[in-house]
Amino acid sequence: MALPRRIASLLPSILAVSLISASTALQAQQQHPSPFRAANYDVSASLDAAGASISATAKVEFESLEGSRTIQVELHPNLQVSSVKSADGKAVPFERDEQNPLLLRVTLPAPAPIGSRTRLTFTYGGVLSNQENSPVPGVRVASISKDNAYLLLPARWFPLTAYPTNRYTGIFRLEVPDTFAVAGTGRAEAPTPLAGRGRLLYVFQCDKPAPVGTFVAGNLQLSPQQAEGVRVAVYAPRAASGSAAAFAADVARAMTTFSDLFGAQADPLMTLIQLPDGSLRDFAAPGALLLSQRAWDPRTADHAIARLVASQWWGSSVLPATTADVWITDGLARYCEALYAEQEAGHEAGLRVVDEFAVGALMYEDAAPVAQAHRLAPYSADYRSVVMNKGAMIFHMVRAQMGDVAFKSLLHDFYTNYAGKHARIDDFEEMAVTHAQAAATPKQPAPNLKPFFAQWLNSTGVPEFTMEYVVYRTPKGFRVVGKIKQPLETFSMPVELRIETEGNPELKTIQVVGTESDFTVETFGRPKAGGIKIDPNNVILKGSTSLRARAAIARGEELAEQGKYYDAVAEYQKALSIQPNRPLANFRMGEAFYYQKNYQAAAGAFREALQGVPEPSEKWTEVWSHIYLGKIFDLTGQRERAVNEYSKAKQTNDDTGGAQQEAERLLKKPYSEPSTSPGIPASGSPAPAPAKATASDDLPKLKKP
Repeated sequence: MALPRRIASLLPSILAVSLISASTALQAQQQHPSPFRAANYDVSASLDAAGASISATAKVEFESLEGSRTIQVELHPNLQVSSVKSADGKAVPFERDEQNPLLLRVTLPAPAPIGSRTRLTFTYGGVLSNQENSPVPGVRVASISKDNAYLLLPARWFPLTAYPTNRYTGIFRLEVPDTFAVAGTGRAEAPTPLAGRGRLLYVFQCDKPAPVGTFVAGNLQLSPQQAEGVRVAVYAPRAASGSAAAFAADVARAMTTFSDLFGAQADPLMTLIQLPDGSLRDFAAPGALLLSQRAWDPRTADHAIARLVASQWWGSSVLPATTADVWITDGLARYCEALYAEQEAGHEAGLRVVDEFAVGALMYEDAAPVAQAHRLAPYSADYRSVVMNKGAMIFHMVRAQMGDVAFKSLLHDFYTNYAGKHARIDDFEEMAVTHAQAAATPKQPAPNLKPFFAQWLNSTGVPEFTMEYVVYRTPKGFRVVGKIKQPLETFSMPVELRIETEGNPELKTIQVVGTESDFTVETFGRPKAGGIKIDPNNVILKGSTSLRARAAIARGEELAEQGKYYDAVAEYQKALSIQPNRPLANFRMGEAFYYQKNYQAAAGAFREALQGVPEPSEKWTEVWSHIYLGKIFDLTGQRERAVNEYSKAKQTNDDTGGAQQEAERLLKKPYSEPSTSPGIPASGSPAPAPAKATASDDLPKLKKP
């Protein structure tokens, strides 16, 4: 156990160095935007499955914005440019940026007049087989192999300007092995066989300006579906196509929900594509929803589907004006998961999703303020934490400040005003203030949203409330005199208190300002001892022992999913230092040791998990601890002890993740390691994934019955 502790002590410095390097390159990119905008593409790409490489030609039409002679594009660092030529076929000089190899600069012979169009042809190629040099650190967003391929837009697999804020038209010609089918953005034509070459040519036409250019290729089968007036083209391997109808129903329900909230989409056709594992858990592109193989289950993917569908409004139709404005697209699309859950299953279901946002927000909350998202690589772990999860929580807090009617009216009007356009954070702030003032009444004055946005969007840190108080008897009831403390000097928000009394509970709202705020509230009934709760409805993003422990566990789960078990154990140890004996932390540590084949340490961790008292949502750790212990005893030749553990698992009657069927199977036949290496499931478990500490983007969720 000493080694993981040493690793844990090194993690902050390692993380700091990586963040500084990434943010330096990204800030340089933000500070020197391209004076040209790509308006149209004609991309021809040949995918070599055996060589895991791509050879491509991109004819790009640029619009001049500043009258400059320097065109700056973003192109995957693994792709080597062999030539750049002008419209008349003459070579044009180019170079990679030494500070940020993602950037490529092309120097024109003379400055292009503002508003003029310049056409260049880029010829390039390279190997795309792993996450080396990936624009998203540690994540493959482009990959080519003998079995499949995917080219996601964040990979910058063709020359982009101002990602992710630009929209453009284009035509994409993809040449692939004839064993591959291709699905992605745009209107697809029937593939053309290339005679004698064992190859197919797919052509995708993208006539509407949008951030297009995302494709998946492989053993995909089309299952056209229609539900509630929405057409859904589902592309998945034959073995997974049986769930096409259920997925289409999920997509249709989400489309209907968000059309009612924000306004209808012009084109009701959606394409759902299975994305091979090894990349992002899911990804949205205009008209295309990508869901990874490990998440391909309609019983568990409904929230992810809701976010991908919401991205058709927030991220495809409405685009951020700059890379610092992505909160109003990615943050809002994430919050739409809660809106959808609330619509489908009620208020409490929505609050459970909000709880996931809170845990995700605390994972890397200090990485950057939300309004400085340009410092973070899109879709990286800290980006998901800050922009998507904390961003979603900020929308939830805005909703609580404004009220449901005003908030939903704001979202509808904001979409109406900015559909097909770019929006800034300032645009949303201004409209939010206007709607809040319009909804104000003498009894319910408008909240002061400007300092709220300044506080939550431009700063890091979250409050962690503590309270001390004294109760006095009065002629009319009781008076509570106390003080609320929290560490943020600039904090200022109304905070609700729920006071449990000998009669009905009473709700009071007080204004908390600065690090200490005195309060006095009157109640009719006698307050119960310890019966005052701050922010009982979890409206405010705040720290607590439980949430911070869950955030550390979630970081560990994310590392374990990448196979980084030593680092994962260090995070689980952090969780136990925050909240000793937390069963989930011990359980996840046991999993990490199990997959390192350190069975003695794994068994000890699972025993520790069984000794603690789990949170209600984590009671499944008991049944799965017994199952893992049984497997360990089977692997070490102790069948009698293994049977005892499987029997205990059966006695829990907990069927989380199919536990009962798994225990029954193992009672009949001893567990043995697979003869082949099928790859570790996303949960780190050979059975369907139990719930995670948070259902963030790259973490699986509990299967619904």
